[in-house]
Amino acid sequence: MSGPRIAGTIRLERRRFLQVLAAGAGVLMVGIRVADAADAPLPPALLGDTFYDLGAYVRIDSDSNVLIGARDPDTGTGVATALPRIIADELDADWNQVTVVPLGLGVADDNGQPQWTYGRQIGGTGSSIPAAWNDLRQAGALARWLLLQAAARRLGMPADRLRSEAGTVIALDGRRLSYGSLVDDASAIALPQKLPPLKTADHYQLIGKPAGDVDAHGIVTGQTHFAIDEHDGDALVAVLAHCPWPDGTLERIDTADTLAVKGVVKVMQLVPEPGQPWGSTAIAPAVAVLAEDTWSALQGRQKLKIEWKPGPSGSENSAALEQQAVALLDGTAACTARVRNDGDVDAAGRKAARRLQASYFQPWLAHATAEPTNCLVRLDKDHARAVVPTQAPQKAWAVLQRLTGLAPAQIEIRVPRVGGGYGRRLDHDFVAEAVMLAKAVGRPVRLQWMRDEDLGHDYYRSGCVHQFSAIIDRKRRVIGWNQRMASASALAHRGVPENRLWTSELQADQLPAGLLPNFRSDWYAQDSAIPRGPARGMPHLSNAFAVESFIDEIAHLLKEDPLDTRLRLLGEPRQLPLGSGGTLDVGRLLNVLKLVADRIEWKNWLRSVSGLGIACWHVDGAYVAHAVEAAMQGERLIVQRVVCAVDVGRVINPLGLQGQVAGATLDALSTALNLAITFKDGRIQQHDYKDYPLASMAQLPDDVEVIVVPGGDLPPAGASFLAMPTAAPALANAVFRASAVRVRRLPLMKELLRLL
Repeated sequence: MSGPRIAGTIRLERRRFLQVLAAGAGVLMVGIRVADAADAPLPPALLGDTFYDLGAYVRIDSDSNVLIGARDPDTGTGVATALPRIIADELDADWNQVTVVPLGLGVADDNGQPQWTYGRQIGGTGSSIPAAWNDLRQAGALARWLLLQAAARRLGMPADRLRSEAGTVIALDGRRLSYGSLVDDASAIALPQKLPPLKTADHYQLIGKPAGDVDAHGIVTGQTHFAIDEHDGDALVAVLAHCPWPDGTLERIDTADTLAVKGVVKVMQLVPEPGQPWGSTAIAPAVAVLAEDTWSALQGRQKLKIEWKPGPSGSENSAALEQQAVALLDGTAACTARVRNDGDVDAAGRKAARRLQASYFQPWLAHATAEPTNCLVRLDKDHARAVVPTQAPQKAWAVLQRLTGLAPAQIEIRVPRVGGGYGRRLDHDFVAEAVMLAKAVGRPVRLQWMRDEDLGHDYYRSGCVHQFSAIIDRKRRVIGWNQRMASASALAHRGVPENRLWTSELQADQLPAGLLPNFRSDWYAQDSAIPRGPARGMPHLSNAFAVESFIDEIAHLLKEDPLDTRLRLLGEPRQLPLGSGGTLDVGRLLNVLKLVADRIEWKNWLRSVSGLGIACWHVDGAYVAHAVEAAMQGERLIVQRVVCAVDVGRVINPLGLQGQVAGATLDALSTALNLAITFKDGRIQQHDYKDYPLASMAQLPDDVEVIVVPGGDLPPAGASFLAMPTAAPALANAVFRASAVRVRRLPLMKELLRLL
């Protein structure tokens, strides 16, 4: 095979280029690279017979088979389907001839610094499609333009008299040429002086049309390969016994019985590297048992005799932290951050005809991903290879590079389909552990956490307490809103300045900010040694439970329809500028709210035997609302119906979006109903699903009805956690109608049974 040839580049913007690449006869490749120069090195596998490392590329071979690389990890969000369909639509590819290839990390060496050859690579954060929308369409459009030019030369007619459809170029006289027959000629054509025009929406053939997940068949039949399935010849299996306290130390250990287990090779201690931020080194001190197989490793771990000594976190108690939060909010201490202060809340209070006050409590939460934490690492003298279930392969690379000192391009990161992320896979403490072990034993290591370690050593979502006060005038209008919140920031110990730690806990534009003349939002910081991090979005998304429940309480105080209360608060459709950039489109928020109200027959809210609840929210340019119907049968709660409406702008794959929204809704309901992490004397008290019970099928609705708002010409927004904020408050509001019990503390079932 001849070496790679770069036929040319078109500058898109700073450091971004479209390229046409030829790898011998019978192949056309077009893609996007990020580089300081157009001749950045290419991954060798891209040019050979092994179709990996495709990245944001489309590859067409002489048989008209199309391979498209999915650059972002798919954690169940469907990006491995949606992103390639953006390219395939602009290309006019036959989707039945498209093969999607998950991409590993794209990295090259730029004078010793990493050069991310595929650009941004991160999954499960709601930003994959918005970030890729323009780039991937340009790649597909350029490939289509080249094929049309090649066909024009072959047929002896202008390209504007040709059209493309389903992997074929068609002339006005009916002659047809397959893409495969044109790839040789197309790869030799010089690039145009400017970017080819993109399709208009009325010509989309795949975008906006439903498609099944490209991995669905493999997942259902058990054929999909996850990182946990990875093996590597002589790799040792490593299991861990972590210290119960992240800042504890090893007091005493006896490994004799463990080393006597057949297959056990070594027992090692792991210690977090001092000075490293959370998520980049071991989460806590640990003892690792390395063995020839998983069973031997587990038997060896069971026979370890370990005594741990607690650090300062040994005095922490989740109930005491909550009491501290209440004291902060009730006391006279100054807030840590005044997040927003519109108008004059104090002056408005002096004019109050009525006031309403309430406090809401939310627990600590774990991620509890389906695929437990794992990582396979092989270290050679001049190469490192890791197979990692990660949402952020570039962060995994940073851990490997720091611990090995290898050059950027000497580190290979593979990312198979990920068995759930929810933010846990944005941290790479487990990668650091695997690398430390592989360095120490001089053999590949397959690190496997057990479920008890996964639940007991997580970067949790912090518990929090909200305190609200609403000021209502004589005309029954809400004229003032004062909210205070106390929590331990998810951004602590991560290199974030102290004056920005509040940004994970609250948003300045959080509803109903901007809708009221007098609005104040304060945050009170709590210290905790318990590790924390994002959990299906930053913690501020969960504030919707408190806000939307409190709005429901305002409606009850005013003896009015809760939907009417929300409609009056939102006001007329208009654009409100957001401090973070962009705008809040009140019309779109009103629309999703009205859609769920109509679908669940909200007109019967007062007369219904069951309880109806409703809630709405906005997330990064997308809009969501839930309506829930629930009933009580004695002490049993029956969730009868759930309707969710979402507006994400342009929809790439409606079927994928519906699945994502329905799944997130069930996740949110399960979390609201049952889940809480507690700790006593600094030790997590939940170790398995029996202690951390995900909702049973009997607790959940038979169906989640999803209404997708057509996006028109709006750009797409993310949806991976869009349905999380509003399911819980809609449920709590429905429970109030069904039981006359206002639940202000989660998990809901425990509190509901206490109050009944």
